[in-house]
Amino acid sequence: MQKTILTVDDSRAMRDMLRHSLMAAGFKVLQADDGLHGLELLETEMPDVIVTDINMPRMDGFGFIEAVRAHESRRAVPVLVLTTEVDIDKKQRAKEAGATGWIVKPFDPARLVEAIRRVSS
Repeated sequence: MQKTILTVDDSRAMRDMLRHSLMAAGFKVLQADDGLHGLELLETEMPDVIVTDINMPRMDGFGFIEAVRAHESRRAVPVLVLTTEVDIDKKQRAKEAGATGWIVKPFDPARLVEAIRRVSS
């Protein structure tokens, strides 16, 4: 069965790279350009994994993760943070918000796919 991945990132180039890498690995890909858009998509879709950036306009990744975890039906959905941030405090904050894992950009597509498969199995 094909797994669905929601990517949340304000960079069009990053969304394009994610879509290409994930579709090539056989995933269905949904895309949002910030946290608010991601929440809108979650009203009608239930992805198997969410991949989100941290630094975005309107709603950042921390707020997005907290909003995802606030709904009982989405608490078990793995959330991977994909960001340029390397600050240990931000990594801890994401974990406290409910993030499942942390990957630093630029990303290796094969390692991202491996991480997604690991958290969604």
